[in-house]
Amino acid sequence: MGQIRDTRLVQTVPAREGRAFLLEPGELIKVIDVRGQQAVDFFAFWRDDPREYLSAEHTRVGNLRLFPRVGQAFYTNRRRPILTFVEDGSPGVHDMLVAACDPTRYASLGVKGWHASCQENLMSSMSAIGVEGIEVPSPVNLFANFPLGSDGSLNVVPPLTKPGDYVVFKAELPLYVCVSACPQDLNETNAGNPTEAGVEIGR
Repeated sequence: MGQIRDTRLVQTVPAREGRAFLLEPGELIKVIDVRGQQAVDFFAFWRDDPREYLSAEHTRVGNLRLFPRVGQAFYTNRRRPILTFVEDGSPGVHDMLVAACDPTRYASLGVKGWHASCQENLMSSMSAIGVEGIEVPSPVNLFANFPLGSDGSLNVVPPLTKPGDYVVFKAELPLYVCVSACPQDLNETNAGNPTEAGVEIGR
């Protein structure tokens, strides 16, 4: 499994950077953890009106789960299916609770000056394809390992993924999607060493 027929795009998203892509309904997007233990922030927006986007909170309610199972949908903030979870070629540990890293987060962790962030990766990637002024939703944190403690605490530990692990989603609408190879290097989100991500798009 994991093969996309009629692949029309194969691209590497460099470590700490993001890239935006266009998907047509029915197309598949495969997101790959190239070297292992790398979290990937994933965002999706309806092309006809980017004010409608993949919503973590609506997806949790739509499936009554913290994260969808294979075969289930991700939903928009208008409660429509936007993507279907087709295949999980990873240990199956992902997150939809934690916000994208941003400049304020890094300042709170003691960073002086600029630091790459998933928020800026999203905004700059969308700007590069001509989409400005978007909402920054809560991301789908692919491969991220943020387990909940029995006391309700949220922990940050290294991802369980190995090199080449992946997920596959199917677009249900015409979409803009953004893939950010998370630059977090001040905790164990990426085992302290951000690396690249891979993307394949096709049918």
